[in-house]
Parts: sequence; C-alpha cells; structure tokens
Amino acid sequence: MMKLAVLLCAVLALSECNIRIPLIKGKSAREALEEKGLWEQYRNQYPYNPMAKFSQSFAVGYESMTNDADMSYYGVISIGTPPQSFLVIFDTGSSNLWIPSVYCSSTACNNHHRFNPSQSSTFQNTNQPLSIQYGTGSMTGFLGYDTVSVGGIQVPHQIFGLSQTEAPFMAHMKADGILGLAYPRLAASNAQPVFDNMVQQGLVQDYFSVYLSSNSQTGSEVIFGGYNPNHYTGSLVWIPLSAETYWQITMDSVTINGQVVACNGGCQAIVDTGTSLIVGPNSDIANLNSWVGATTNNGDAVVNCNNIASMPVVSFNINGHSFTLPASAYTIQSYYYGCRTGFGNGGSSLWILGDVFIRQYYTVFNRANNSVGLAKAV
Repeated sequence: MMKLAVLLCAVLALSECNIRIPLIKGKSAREALEEKGLWEQYRNQYPYNPMAKFSQSFAVGYESMTNDADMSYYGVISIGTPPQSFLVIFDTGSSNLWIPSVYCSSTACNNHHRFNPSQSSTFQNTNQPLSIQYGTGSMTGFLGYDTVSVGGIQVPHQIFGLSQTEAPFMAHMKADGILGLAYPRLAASNAQPVFDNMVQQGLVQDYFSVYLSSNSQTGSEVIFGGYNPNHYTGSLVWIPLSAETYWQITMDSVTINGQVVACNGGCQAIVDTGTSLIVGPNSDIANLNSWVGATTNNGDAVVNCNNIASMPVVSFNINGHSFTLPASAYTIQSYYYGCRTGFGNGGSSLWILGDVFIRQYYTVFNRANNSVGLAKAV
C-alpha cells in the first residue's frame, strides 16, 4: 500500500501529494521542572544560550544546538524495518536528524526511546562520527542509514545520527531527538537532510508549512509539500531569504505605536521552529522589554499578569509589511512564576523569530524560490 502511495505521488500532479505530521503541544521541560521545584537549580546549572545553535562553523561532524527548556511542540516519526518510533522536534534552525541509540548509557538516553540498529533489517552503518555541541555539554555518536517514515511516507536510505553520549540536561527534554529542516549546508558530515531526500525522491514538492496552536494540545502540524489555508486568514506575504543556510530574512525594524524600539536601521532574523522565544541583541531586547513594562528578575522579563490587556502591540516590520503581536501573544504565564514576556536575550546581532512569533503567523518555508511565506494564523 505504501509503495502504491509513493507511485501515485510520482505520477500525479505533485500538488496533490503532501504529508501532514500532527504535532503535540505538550508540557515543556521548564513547566515540568517548575512543578518539581527544580527550575532554579536547572537554570543555574544549564544556562541557556539561544545563539549557540547558530554557529557559522560548518566543519565536518559538527553541529550546534541549544538547551531550550521552553520547547513544547513534538511530532512522531519512525525509523527502521520494522519501524521504531520517536518523538522529535521539527527544527528549522538545524539540518540533521538524530535520535538516541541503545549504545547510549547517559541518563538522558535512559528515559527516552532508543534506536536499536540490530533490530532493523534495513540499517547500514557508516562508521562516521557525529558530534553536536551544546552551550553546556555535547552529544556524541555516529551516522547510519535507514528508512525513515514521516507522516506515513517512507523515505528510504536516509542518513541520521545515533547518539552514544548525551549532555545531562537532555534528560529533562520531552523529545527523543531532532529532525532538522534548515539548508543542507548546515548539516554535519554533509548528511542530506530528510526534507531534501524527500524532494529528491519525488515524494513532495520543495516547500513545507508549519502551524503552531496557541493553547490547544492538538491541531498543530507540519505539512511537507503543501499548506493548509484553514489555518490562516488573508494572503501569504512572501519574504525573500537573505541567506540560504538558516531560514534567514531581513527585518526592517521593531516598533511600538510607530516608534522604533529595536532593530533600528534593519537587522537579520532567522525564522526558527526550534527556538521557543523571540530572541534579539541584548540592548534591543532590554529596550523592547522596557517599552512593554517588563522588569528583569533572575533572567526573566517579568510583567504583572493583570496588566496584559493594557500592554502595547509590538510590530515586527519585514519587507514592507507589519506583523503585529498583541500582549496576549508575547507574554507567557506560569502557575509558579507569574507572567513574563517572550522576548529573550541573544547576545548576538541576529534575531530569532521563534515559536512566540510562529504561533501568530502561519509559516511556509519555500525552497523552490528561497523565501518564507507569512499569514495571520487562525
């Protein structure tokens, strides 16, 4: 049946063939740690550097990632024959697929699903090492080939990483691994990303879309080779990429009531499903948080939950269009820590438009013409 589906996709108009992967909006590592009273200990032990993953080093076998404790969207894929299932983050800020393996005895691997190559008849080892550096540790392992099933479509001979050691903070992460959706140039060891393999094999057209629900645990999705007009209103605004590595665009400014409060004179921004917050240069973020009435407390930009209704709208001006976020969209409420903004320090000149932004704007990542399409999510 699967072979028939793939054959149909090859002979029918490709526009009729797309792959939908439902995403679960689950509890983040931070939320779980707060419930256990362990958040302060974790935050001090594993300080978060959101820019760590955006390394400009493309050395063989190297990839950077971050310990983002606020990630909360996950999808299921399977690897091998017969299939072994894994919960992954679909990450437009990296390019490799990796999951834990049975050869990993780190604490982080023990509470996640682990891939067993000996139980897959289609696995091939490459004997190539893989190293993923974090701000507070690393993951090491090796690369192999196997059949990867995404949304019911099989992608044969897909290269992926199998971890042998993982940084301790990974034990608190909900996802087993990462499926990277950035450009091939970023891939460690020149490993072809899953999406590129899908396109090359004629399984989907060369674009995909992401919808992240704001509150509901269900409804979020990634669609390969298509997009869902039911999840947005109005027309998609197409923004050309300024670099074809990450999904990087030029942002004109960030304004409140017409006043420029950040990104004065223009800046570079990366649209990243694998970052939970909107991140920017420290001075810009400090100014932005000040304008919305936030005060810094132990690394968080704290606001009074009772003031959210009267806080200003923030406009991200991109390619001549204004993408607005009301306070209800850029604030996060914690049962234990009250309310805080979703604007975080990056310590770099780059901005990251993460899930706080993508929840408000349905996003199409178009490799056919190297652009990003944005429309108001509903």
